[in-house]
Amino acid sequence: MSEHREVPTDFVKLNGNWLRFDWNSGERLSYVLRERLDTRDVKVGCDAGDCGACTVLLDGVPVCACLTPAAQVAGRKVETLAGIAAETEPGKSLVEVFQDHGAAQCGICTPGMMVSAVALLRHEPNPTESQVQDALAGVLCRCTGYRKIVDAVLAAGGNGTARSPLNSGAVGSPVRRLDGYRKVVGTELFGDDVGTEGALSLRIIRSPHSRARFKLGDLDSFVSEREGIALVLTSKDIPGKNRFGVFPGFHDQPVFAEAETRFRGEAVAAVVGDQLALRDIDMDDFPIFWEELPYVETMLDAMDPAAPAIHEDRDRNVMCGGIVRTGNADAALTEADFVAEGSFTTSFVEHAYIEPEAGMADLSDGRLQVRAGTQAPEMDRKSLASILAMDASEIRIIPTAVGGGFGSKLDLSVQPYLALAALKTGREVRLAYTRTESMQSTTKRHPAEISMKIGVARDGHLKGLKFRGKFNTGAYASWGPTVVNRVPVHASGPYRVRHYFAESQAIHTNCPPSGAFRGFGVPQTAIAQESLFDELATILKMDALEFRILNALDNGVPTVCGQVFESGVGIKACLTALRGPWKRATKIAERFNRMAKQTSSPLRQGAGVAAGWYGCGNTSLPNPSTIKAGVRSDGTIVLHQGAVDIGQGSITVVSQIFAESLGVPVNLLALIGGDTDVTPDAGKTSASRQTFVSGNAARQAGAALRRDILKLCNASQNAKLEIADGAIRISDGSSDHVVYPSRLVADDEGYVLRSEETYDPPTKPLNANGQGSPYAQFGYAAQMAMVEVDVKLGTVRAVKFAAAHDVGKAINPMLVEGQIQGGIAQGLGMALMEEFMPGRTENLHDYLIPTIGDMPPVEPIIIEVPDAHGPYGAKGLGEHVLIPTAPAILNAIFSACGARIRHVPATPERVCAALRDSCNE
Repeated sequence: MSEHREVPTDFVKLNGNWLRFDWNSGERLSYVLRERLDTRDVKVGCDAGDCGACTVLLDGVPVCACLTPAAQVAGRKVETLAGIAAETEPGKSLVEVFQDHGAAQCGICTPGMMVSAVALLRHEPNPTESQVQDALAGVLCRCTGYRKIVDAVLAAGGNGTARSPLNSGAVGSPVRRLDGYRKVVGTELFGDDVGTEGALSLRIIRSPHSRARFKLGDLDSFVSEREGIALVLTSKDIPGKNRFGVFPGFHDQPVFAEAETRFRGEAVAAVVGDQLALRDIDMDDFPIFWEELPYVETMLDAMDPAAPAIHEDRDRNVMCGGIVRTGNADAALTEADFVAEGSFTTSFVEHAYIEPEAGMADLSDGRLQVRAGTQAPEMDRKSLASILAMDASEIRIIPTAVGGGFGSKLDLSVQPYLALAALKTGREVRLAYTRTESMQSTTKRHPAEISMKIGVARDGHLKGLKFRGKFNTGAYASWGPTVVNRVPVHASGPYRVRHYFAESQAIHTNCPPSGAFRGFGVPQTAIAQESLFDELATILKMDALEFRILNALDNGVPTVCGQVFESGVGIKACLTALRGPWKRATKIAERFNRMAKQTSSPLRQGAGVAAGWYGCGNTSLPNPSTIKAGVRSDGTIVLHQGAVDIGQGSITVVSQIFAESLGVPVNLLALIGGDTDVTPDAGKTSASRQTFVSGNAARQAGAALRRDILKLCNASQNAKLEIADGAIRISDGSSDHVVYPSRLVADDEGYVLRSEETYDPPTKPLNANGQGSPYAQFGYAAQMAMVEVDVKLGTVRAVKFAAAHDVGKAINPMLVEGQIQGGIAQGLGMALMEEFMPGRTENLHDYLIPTIGDMPPVEPIIIEVPDAHGPYGAKGLGEHVLIPTAPAILNAIFSACGARIRHVPATPERVCAALRDSCNE
């Protein structure tokens, strides 16, 4: 507790216990709870009352702790999740039903949701769906799509459907998340939860300009004249390379800018000191002098020969490009009976995970240790080794729980600043980005400018397709090379196109770097391709769904890269599964619109369909994962798996695959996560690769360990294993054997038996025309969206979704459903509301993401067309889900009111403009 008080100590009843607690004038309740009382189940996502993650009960009423002055709490009752999770009713039931329904994914919003739900159930034990939505409306979730949360609260109140996914966890069963309990009781530790109160802290000095030269003043005086400041870090303090990036040749982003900044929010220095001192210092006094320079924010301006060069070695600010071609697209388009063409643009989209970037670093036994939210611990370690001029063996990365990632937490953020400060001071150092800081400085979805032309024969078969796309990659490369190489492979959609040309470019601007975001450019291309498909179906007077089925890829049919899959192509199964929902939705919309016209209502309803595909893993590059496991002397089976779980469920899914292969229930496993000291590299969590790639490594590791166990008694592969009381019992037909691990010799890690296996998907490089085998598997998706449009106001409301997804084999159907619902929510945001504008939408108040009231019912349709390479036939899913969502919504808008949207998001003003254009045609 602080000894520097400006007001007297007082009492508060925290979770049932009267406590004395101290606060300083102006401090938030969230700060006092977390930092003084160590109540880390209270999460902070925005410090502005926008996200609701910090919700607590104050005298039984939900409030945002970040907006509540600590001084107002004296003598009152405060309840956090830690205090109510153990309640018999309704707290305990919520703990159970949240797990049973898969209502927690990444878990960062879960405390706020749980606390809000408890308040509702105390007041209304049997709430309706609308009451649940109203009660939880103040809490944002970026992962789940809200539907499972609503279902869980309804079930707790007796008005929903109970689920009891308690089983052995065999592949194909909806077992609870293995990390779910920690999330729903608030004990999961995220990046800002692992530091201690006495640690040093950091504040980063960032550029207020899109492009500027700068000079630093007297830093020594700045430090010496201010109590509590330890040092200031700049580019001169970096012992290694002041550059990081993803691909060789594209390590172009500095940790600290050296003389010139390239985007608003770029780091130029970091002030290290005591947490309270840093909080109170006015950083406007930091000695830095700025000279604003001409800048470019659009790709058109950036490619002007007179534009300033953002990187000297990249002509006209073109970073790189990609191409795929087969046949003769120009000739095919000339010969086509009908042609549709158009230009489409998309905006920057912010990841908007509820957990801002955070972590800590310290020195342990002379080695650097960094704990932070990350999607790629081994990549972090290699990057830090280069920046710090250290051997990678001197660095340990221990990922914390990740409160949402979606691609952006693949890139370095807090890690180099924490590491430098810890090395310089020899002390523990903490850093948590503010929400504004996070949105200013981290990567975004690439804005796109796309032109596309598609031709068809009179019978509806595709003749040719031509695509050109430019992608605003911002000031630095990040994952831009991946985007422009993946886009031409996918721009055809999951359809047979014999004559095809697709070209993409990534263009530098003075905007925040664009990087990885769930889909790597494919959602942008799908908007263009699927919109034109609807136009072609209209020209042909064909049903939009049947047009897609006619042209869908199938087994034995080459993709635009010439790759042929003899089995596992599931797009037709997805599309045909929508026939029922599509027919029902179109009839409902027709009936609704007839009544609306009769009553002069401005509301119109429409249904739209779209499809998508996504290659799992890296494009034509090595992509290995390694999984390790072992048996200890006491019979414990330990699984080391470094597939970072960012909410998608890799901890559970990879464990289920391993347990199935070994032949034991999943609840017998002791799990060790992605600690770089003790767990092999399972690769980055991106590109929907973990179920497929790490899952295969886990299957092989389980099979290898099983073989070694069975060899001990010469049992057959059909034998059954039972592990209990320190013994392994092996039943092999009429023979029973018992193995006592304690009688075997343990290795240096304490394992008497162990396995370690690596899987790398079989791919082939693309040639100059983009022909080859870029991915070992694709996943497939088709969605139907139903919307309601107010033709006077231009507002659009999603009414319903039906989503058919081919996952090969649903390792855990409950998690599959959650991914479908969550991905659709992000696709809905991209389609209707999300538009990041540097300098204007750098918070969760001005930047809108879907709330619980925006998300309609979703009908998940799980399709299982086994993949030849996937573990038990499984395919990846995470990226695929949102690819069809936006185009399905845009097609539904056109169906409802005739407005064709070619720039997303489809904001009311854009819808109104499109309506005016349609009236003038």
